[in-house]
Amino acid sequence: MLATLTSATLLGISAEPVEVEVNANQAGDPRLVLVGLPDAAVKESEDRVCSALANCGFLAPRTRTTINLAPGNLRKQGPLYDLPIALAILVATGQLKADHLADCLVAGELSLAGATRPIAGGLAIARLALRLGKRRLLLPPGSADEAALVRGLSVFRVGSLDEAQRFLAGECSLNAVMAEPMGTRPARETGPDFSDIKGQAGLRRAVEIAAAGGHNLLMIGPPGSGKSMVAQRLPGIMPSLAPEEQLDVLGIHSAAGRDLLAESSDPSAPPFRAPHHSASDIALIGGGVMPAPGEISLAHHGVLFLDELPEFKRSVLEVLRQPLEEGQVTISRAAAKVTLPCAFMLVAAMNPCPCGHLGDKQRACHCTPTQIQRYRARISGPLLDRIDLHVEAPALSLAELRSTHPGEASAPIRERVRAARERQRTRFAGTTLSVNARMGQLQIRRHCAIDPAMGDLLQRAMERLSLSARAYDRILKVARTIADLAGTERIESPHLLEAIQYRSLDRNLLS
Repeated sequence: MLATLTSATLLGISAEPVEVEVNANQAGDPRLVLVGLPDAAVKESEDRVCSALANCGFLAPRTRTTINLAPGNLRKQGPLYDLPIALAILVATGQLKADHLADCLVAGELSLAGATRPIAGGLAIARLALRLGKRRLLLPPGSADEAALVRGLSVFRVGSLDEAQRFLAGECSLNAVMAEPMGTRPARETGPDFSDIKGQAGLRRAVEIAAAGGHNLLMIGPPGSGKSMVAQRLPGIMPSLAPEEQLDVLGIHSAAGRDLLAESSDPSAPPFRAPHHSASDIALIGGGVMPAPGEISLAHHGVLFLDELPEFKRSVLEVLRQPLEEGQVTISRAAAKVTLPCAFMLVAAMNPCPCGHLGDKQRACHCTPTQIQRYRARISGPLLDRIDLHVEAPALSLAELRSTHPGEASAPIRERVRAARERQRTRFAGTTLSVNARMGQLQIRRHCAIDPAMGDLLQRAMERLSLSARAYDRILKVARTIADLAGTERIESPHLLEAIQYRSLDRNLLS
């Protein structure tokens, strides 16, 4: 008897349909034959399924049984086919009626005892089920909770193969999972606060501008100057994610095998990713046989922090250039080609020299000019061009370290940033833009107009600093953000001058 059941496979952060076909009672040796371009994890499902069937009291196939995962040209990976294969076997062997599965999409891993285990991509699978017109989605607990965020679909938690069979046969009832809408979830929790940062007025100002406009930021200073502390507190001054942004972030992390609903009680907080400098280019941008999200996609709508920037491999840093410009990355492999979102803020930190004490008034630098040049040259000019703000973080004086006066807290900074972001949303209403850093040429001409006197000022700065055309645009974007923080409609001279000073390290770093 032939049985067919709809399941899914992950392709990047989206899901594609897979038809699980089981043909039992064939002539030949009594064994399972699995076809349809499965990987090793899928091939191992044969043993898991047979053990789960036996331990749940069902009869395993006693004839030659062929299992096909269609389409055959799409590679299947992961253990999410265990449950649909087991249910299709029950139909093919007459232990479950075929019409019980007609309106269902099923995915889930099985233990040897028949219990279900969570899988990656529950949210993407739910969106696929809705697109296919399926009325019911059966998933393991955990995966079902995130899938239920997709409206217009009945999602059911099934804790075991036996429970799934009895539910489909009408022998027991399950309540559809009711997920709390993203916009009604708990408010942001209190995390590390900017009041912990001592001194560093210039750095704090640059970070506020970066958060307000979504700009990339490079901090340069000796060890202990507070660069990492500032970066860790940056998400705390950024506005909460909108419900649709939360769903985007949740879907990406789900496809990567992370359950944000279980890991975090603060789903509205922008993601913060801080990969170690030993990370590979695939770990950063994503990849694999079936391309999966990397760190830049996991930082979508949030912050990617690269500490000790020159310590990253040159090849790793260079792959950031296109994603920084476009907010997405396209990964091509022999098995598939996927495009992943990665609209993130790059925040990087580095020392001024290998020992870290160049320019420090309290500690002498022992690096040779050649060592300093080699260290700084690890960051290419094109990558530096794509970083909007370059700011120095000088070593703290003893008086600043001993001070008991706290700095400005995160809450008032976040309110100023929120107000500036609101002005940008109003300005870009009806477009896909939300922050100044993402403006293209058309928006720059329309929203970053400056008078002839300021144009001459910017031209002199460009010539003196030997800046590129890309740096010219980024100065105007930063000036637009500074004006938004000041609450003015037009860019004025002080705003432009402040924006220019954040490019003054462009050539100093590479000379």
